[in-house]
Amino acid sequence: MEFNEKLQELRKQKGLTQEALAQALFVSRTAVSKWESNRGYPNIESLKAIAKFFSVTIDELLSGDEVLSIAEEDGRQKEMHFVDLVFGLLDCSAAIFFFLPLFGQKADGIVYEVSLLSLDAAALYLRTGYFVVVTGIVVWGVLTLALQNCGNQFWQKYKNKISLVLNIVGVLLFIISSQPYAAVLLFIFLLIKVMIYTKKR
Repeated sequence: MEFNEKLQELRKQKGLTQEALAQALFVSRTAVSKWESNRGYPNIESLKAIAKFFSVTIDELLSGDEVLSIAEEDGRQKEMHFVDLVFGLLDCSAAIFFFLPLFGQKADGIVYEVSLLSLDAAALYLRTGYFVVVTGIVVWGVLTLALQNCGNQFWQKYKNKISLVLNIVGVLLFIISSQPYAAVLLFIFLLIKVMIYTKKR
């Protein structure tokens, strides 16, 4: 008997709905439904909770192949969390553009280094572009950190790609507008992300 069948049987023996079991295990009903329909396995912590709740051993719940599948899935989840953490922290770090003197500004024939908040001699469309891009990167970083456990398919598929696109747009904007320090720093962030993203794939 497969894990999904064992879980269904144990749940029904206790007279529980999927919703009630989900509440007892502190997971979503969707997670329980996924496990019972053989579309995935619980992580190690959830597996321990299931075994404890039904007073069975993990060995009674799983076959040898299933143990390997869960270990692999757990490894993938940890890797995804690590990638999300790095991407999120790098994106949030873009907030330093608001405060550090990374932008060149000409005044009386001299180029001064100023922060984005102090940049007032640049054209309005450029300052607006800088603010939009940097704010977009920071907000995306906050979302990436806040929604690490979000199971939405669109979010899981595109969150890192959108982060990379925002970084690329920022680097190109800073290069085109002759802001080398800002461009180099954002390019370093981009390189780190690309290395991690390609390694993950």
